[in-house]
Amino acid sequence: MKVSIKDLYVSMDLGNNGIELDVYDGKDTHLGDLIISKSGVVWCKGRTIKKNGVKVSWENLIEFFES
Repeated sequence: MKVSIKDLYVSMDLGNNGIELDVYDGKDTHLGDLIISKSGVVWCKGRTIKKNGVKVSWENLIEFFES
């Protein structure tokens, strides 16, 4: 996997827009984007836009990781 930050102009405290990560398969195939914000995370597979992505709240994400 290759994960890179799209925008390097982010502060340590995430704003409403959060931070967007590009996710690649380790080669040249773009798998999607992971958007991390104050309200949770959004997975946008392929060229999916943020509003059509899969949204997960921090509470649900933490519950998933702790199960």
